[in-house]
Amino acid sequence: MNRTPLMPKATAVWLVDNTSLTFEQIAEFCQLHVLEVKGIADGDVAQGIKGMDPISSNQLSRDEIHRAEEKPAHRLKLLEPKVEVPEVKTKRGPRYTPVSRRQDRPNAILWLLKSHPELKDSQIMRLVGTTKPTILAIKERSHWNSPNLIAQDPVTLGLCSQTDLDAAVKRAAARLEREQKKAGIPVEKAGSLLPTEETIGLGEADAGAPDAGAPFEPPQASDADMATAFAQEARDAMAAPEQVEEAPDADSVFAKLKDLKPEGESPEDTGSGEAGTEDAGSEDSGSEDTESEGADSSK
Repeated sequence: MNRTPLMPKATAVWLVDNTSLTFEQIAEFCQLHVLEVKGIADGDVAQGIKGMDPISSNQLSRDEIHRAEEKPAHRLKLLEPKVEVPEVKTKRGPRYTPVSRRQDRPNAILWLLKSHPELKDSQIMRLVGTTKPTILAIKERSHWNSPNLIAQDPVTLGLCSQTDLDAAVKRAAARLEREQKKAGIPVEKAGSLLPTEETIGLGEADAGAPDAGAPFEPPQASDADMATAFAQEARDAMAAPEQVEEAPDADSVFAKLKDLKPEGESPEDTGSGEAGTEDAGSEDSGSEDTESEGADSSK
């Protein structure tokens, strides 16, 4: 097991200040980068960090340091601890969900039930931080807010990480595959993604021979061609003379109105109407002559 010293950066500060070890030796012992150790020596890194003596903390011996100073190829080794402290394995408890996101858990549960039906209820409980009665109510559509639930990805909602979700789905798929093998059901494996080189090769081959049944897609113009087209349109617009609309002439408008005749009126009707008006005028003039002759006779 590869052990690291306590407070590696503080230990590196002490070794840089109090020993003549090389940067590579200190970097390998403290598991730091060589440039980081060089930055500590230059004062650019670990400013304000007080060095910790590895000799007083029983991590190194003076003989080990002197041996490494004499031989630059020698690598420092930690002393074996006098007291072995067993590693405490903490049991992972239920996931804590913030209060602001607890109303999104039913939507996440619905998404998991629809998208990954192979997941167990216990896995959904660990992923989202919910209870089994809630999952059962959403399955049976007896949840109090069941009509308004919308399936949403729990990763998008921030209820779990994509890594945890992928690990849970992978374990559920492996368990389902084992169960199908035991039951004698043929397992259908999904196809894996092709490497990038094969994908690019297939794309180039398909580009040379288009599918006859595929709809025609016009070639897309590049940015340079579009810029050239826009510049040409701008030059044409500047070179074209401006067309000024002429104001309508009153005489021409009235002439057009005279030419327009009302519907249902024939030229004969218009002629008879004019003749009638002329006859009426002649009759009026005849009556005026008789009246003048009568006045002369009376005189």
